[in-house]
Amino acid sequence: MEDMHPKSRIERKKRKFRFGRFFLSILTLIIVGTLLYSIVQYKAGQKLAARQSQDPIEFNGDSLDIKNPTIENILVLGSDTRGEEKSRTDTMMLVSWNKETDEVKVISFMRDIYADIPGYKSTKLNTAYFLGGVQLVKDTVTSMFGIPIHHYALIDFESFETLVDIVAPNGVEIDVEKDMSEKIGVTLKKGIHKLNGKELLGYARFRADKEGDFGRVARQQKVMEALKEEVFKPVNVVHYPKFAGALQGYVETDYSSAEEVKRVLSLAASGGVEIDKLTIPVEHSYQFSTYEGAGSVIEIDVEQNKKALSEFIGYSLR
Repeated sequence: MEDMHPKSRIERKKRKFRFGRFFLSILTLIIVGTLLYSIVQYKAGQKLAARQSQDPIEFNGDSLDIKNPTIENILVLGSDTRGEEKSRTDTMMLVSWNKETDEVKVISFMRDIYADIPGYKSTKLNTAYFLGGVQLVKDTVTSMFGIPIHHYALIDFESFETLVDIVAPNGVEIDVEKDMSEKIGVTLKKGIHKLNGKELLGYARFRADKEGDFGRVARQQKVMEALKEEVFKPVNVVHYPKFAGALQGYVETDYSSAEEVKRVLSLAASGGVEIDKLTIPVEHSYQFSTYEGAGSVIEIDVEQNKKALSEFIGYSLR
């Protein structure tokens, strides 16, 4: 009987060793499989986006503020082009990101703001892109409001639709507040719906009601919030690699490819990012006017809006 005890202990050790080795093998397979899947999906995104032909964009961004070195301001433009050589910007936002706290603040600029465009006659703000591209939009916003702009990101309609369908293939949930169809290329019915890329873009662009461009900007901000919620759902994590790969072709930016991927993964990992929003012009700081060559515009009190922008961003503007 005494001889059986050492043997039992040896058998238990063997079983523990075999179980440990089995667990380690499974874990290794999962890690390798996940890595291979990510690489394949990333390259699939790159291949999909490689169809996009882009001309290089010259952009001279501002240096980081010495007193606020952790804050980066990114000019985000949505172009209304579908292949035309020249277009205007349907969306103009400034995303202010505090890299230390992960705070994200979004400023939406109304496209019909009557703006002093450097080197040109004053006209609507969204015409700056038509006249001189990303750089002229940057120069116009900086000269008007004194806010530094460090980087840019530019996306057109078709690219937006494709990226939404990649990262949220089951659609993005939106509460459509009314029936919509005029001049947006889709028909949307009132109620809560899962919208695909084309439908989501149509919702964001709609302005055929009494709210006009103010309603459209509010919907653009609503879409951004809904996209954030959808992207950060655990079920959509599997789409991140393909999304990161596609970004390089569908979004034009002065960030390097490595930086783009790093930022996408960083924001995805943070998950709980809160987005504060502001619309320029702020309430009681504008009036509607009409100018020859520009048509109906929004004439703003620049100083009042500059003050509101400064308070929102959290530091003094030039």
